[in-house]
Amino acid sequence: MRGDKQRDGTLLVGSLNMAEAVQDKPVKRSLFRKVLWLVGIGMIVLILVNVLFPDLDLSTEDRVALIRVEGVILDSQSTVTELRRFGENPSIKAIVLRIDSPGGGVVPSQEIFDAVQRVRSKNNKAVIASMGTVAASGGYYIAAATDRIIANPGTLTGSIGVIMETANIEGLLKKIGVEGIVVKSGKFKDVGSPLRKMSDEEHALLQSVMDDVHKQFIDAVAAGRALEVTAVQALADGRIFTGRQAKDAKLVDELGNLDDAIQLAADLAGIEGEPKVVEPRRRFSFRELIDSRFADIFPKVDFHAGVSLKYLMAF
Repeated sequence: MRGDKQRDGTLLVGSLNMAEAVQDKPVKRSLFRKVLWLVGIGMIVLILVNVLFPDLDLSTEDRVALIRVEGVILDSQSTVTELRRFGENPSIKAIVLRIDSPGGGVVPSQEIFDAVQRVRSKNNKAVIASMGTVAASGGYYIAAATDRIIANPGTLTGSIGVIMETANIEGLLKKIGVEGIVVKSGKFKDVGSPLRKMSDEEHALLQSVMDDVHKQFIDAVAAGRALEVTAVQALADGRIFTGRQAKDAKLVDELGNLDDAIQLAADLAGIEGEPKVVEPRRRFSFRELIDSRFADIFPKVDFHAGVSLKYLMAF
């Protein structure tokens, strides 16, 4: 009897343990699923925040911002936006402009120049220019607005000047039997037209426009570099300089690389130790994705009719 009771007790305990084990499995599975759901929701929230609020920055650590100006300058919007955002961020104590550009449009170059000056005056932050392979014409125009300019010894810079290009295809049209017809409201409305030869009066008109834009460039460099206008005029014939030659001509302050520029920016901002560098977040763009995928298949044709002024180093 006693043995039977012991066996019954043992079986009962075993059954209870099995029942508890069976009950624990659903509980553990449920807990695991909850954790997975929380992790998934967290990742979705992070993605949405990054997409909807790409400029959100909650850091309070003193940092140096790095903004890159690369390629031909066709538009200023993204660079101006980055300068404004970093200028208004209290944790950003200085900004480094990494310029690797042969220049570009007159107006975009001037808009970035003005944005740099606003950061220096309104936000009271140091802006350092770091020149890469080339920082010429419009690229140098932008650099002239900064507190200090650092170039590599072999950087190509300078090219202080303006260029306007057009073509006369009148002879070609005659050979293939095509006649260009223009209806206009004034004698200068089709100035620079490729359909006919430019008159001396039209050439003089465009030259006066060119000279005024050139003077704006000279005045900006003279003001930004604290040089006499006559001293800049002597250098503003479109010639290019190496970084070392530019330093001798007082167009550049120091020779060095990007790391040197970042360290100088940190020193001017009073940041101790190795500075932390932050760059603008790359926004996702379907248009850029499509352009990059089909650029080789369908080459992009860039055609601008009429007259176009450029702060651009001609190759």
